[in-house]
Amino acid sequence: MDDLRRMAVFAAVVQHGSMSGAARALGMSPSAVSQQVRLLERDGGVTLLHRSTRKLALTEAGERYHAHCAALCSAAEQARAELAAARDAPSGELRLSAPVGFARHVAPALGALLAQHPALRLRLLVDDTPIDLIDARIDLAVRFGRLQDSTWAARRLCAMQWWLCASPGWVRQHGQPAHPDALLAHGWLGFSRDNAGLRLDLRGPGGEARSLRVEPRIASNNQLSIQQMCEAGLGLALMGSMDVQEALQAGRLVRLLPGWSFGALDIWAVTPQRDAQPAKVRQAIAALHAYLRQLPGTLD
Repeated sequence: MDDLRRMAVFAAVVQHGSMSGAARALGMSPSAVSQQVRLLERDGGVTLLHRSTRKLALTEAGERYHAHCAALCSAAEQARAELAAARDAPSGELRLSAPVGFARHVAPALGALLAQHPALRLRLLVDDTPIDLIDARIDLAVRFGRLQDSTWAARRLCAMQWWLCASPGWVRQHGQPAHPDALLAHGWLGFSRDNAGLRLDLRGPGGEARSLRVEPRIASNNQLSIQQMCEAGLGLALMGSMDVQEALQAGRLVRLLPGWSFGALDIWAVTPQRDAQPAKVRQAIAALHAYLRQLPGTLD
């Protein structure tokens, strides 16, 4: 490492034409610059510069050696420029991990960012099972709900409300429930990775609180499958507001008990490090936040 520093000092002496000029550029004293050059000459066993009281001149060996020192400094400058570019402008590959149900939101959320920065590439890894960010070299992960303790950095993007939904056919057959107590008499669809039932903690328009426990007749570990079965009239389901908005507008689903709150689910942007985030990560997080906060049923 000392040799690299001395090579940079030597290149600066040649560039500025004097020890004092290099010293001013490097923030060193002229004597310190001179000492670095003498050490290079001592260790190399050759004279690099002819010195006089008026000027410096490269020896033949010094000319050849300077070409390599100048190339080294140029490579260092290019490396610094690459870091600055990564810091200031999105570029390179953004490796994004997201659950299956969120995948359809990636294009509208990040489309403008990708269009504005042609040097930015996206690799989307879709999986409902959380993956290790380090092992998979993930730059940014979208996660839902309560996060496990880790050394990773997490920023809350927003919260998605839970909406109780049924198909229009189900509503025609059973009617609109007037109170949560009526929900216990009907079949449920549930998102579950085990055999646990669903616990519903509700709050009514007047502040009334209710807590219900229901056993799903049909359970799945895939939220999209639950939505499809709900649209088919197979039962009631709690659905994420941002996931069912299109189905509600198209009339494939009906929202039940809209005056009651069924809680919300936090949405997080998770990164493997806390500091020195490259521009591609910072701006992707900002784009996701801006997109999510304008969706119906999300809470900032």
